[in-house]
Amino acid sequence: MLVAAAVCPSPPLLVPEVAAGAAPELDAARAACSDAIAVLAAARPERLVVVGPADRNGRGTHPQGARGSFRGFGVDLDVRLGPTPRSEPDEAAQRELPPSLAVAGWLLERTRWSTAPVEGLGVEEPLAVERCIQAGEDIGARADRLALLVMGDASACRTLKAPGYLDERAAGFDAEVGRALGAADIAALKALDAGLAAELKAAGRAPWQVLAGAADGAALAGELLYEDAPYGVGYVVAAWS
Repeated sequence: MLVAAAVCPSPPLLVPEVAAGAAPELDAARAACSDAIAVLAAARPERLVVVGPADRNGRGTHPQGARGSFRGFGVDLDVRLGPTPRSEPDEAAQRELPPSLAVAGWLLERTRWSTAPVEGLGVEEPLAVERCIQAGEDIGARADRLALLVMGDASACRTLKAPGYLDERAAGFDAEVGRALGAADIAALKALDAGLAAELKAAGRAPWQVLAGAADGAALAGELLYEDAPYGVGYVVAAWS
């Protein structure tokens, strides 16, 4: 059963080396992510599953110790997902982490995660709502004390300079996402419109609905730790326990 969850944004800009001169602008978001992961550690889970958006190459499971890189963003920086395992993952599992899980790996390294074994799940963004919820239910049934670290952004259409340009629907969508994540409102997360989320380039929609499936019946309370739209993209940090 799910005992805790942390929701964090997934932009590589969270990594100061990637953000470079703009790094201080996201200090508050980084601090909130650290606070959310501390809630996971305090729950003492038996397993941590990290869920994040991925393309076709990055979808599916990624074992503890899987490697990620920010070289594609011009930075010579490598990370692992969770603590280094005693033995390397087998060759079939040596796929590189998708960017969202690489950011999660960086966050876990930053907070020195050592509480429980870690595994990753890359969720392809177009995945249907029902399949996201089912995936979450399956994850939630796998461990007596499970924690989730859920990566993903809200809309990318909040300003004229945003990656998706300005869309007047984005602010309302993001407000509802922030409310639902802060209140641990499972029904509201399940009801998110996948079509609208895609139009608004909200990469967190599928991971959030995986969370909703995993949290069904867990009766967790939520707290909104951070909500803003730097660079025209909605970033939300929340903790459930």
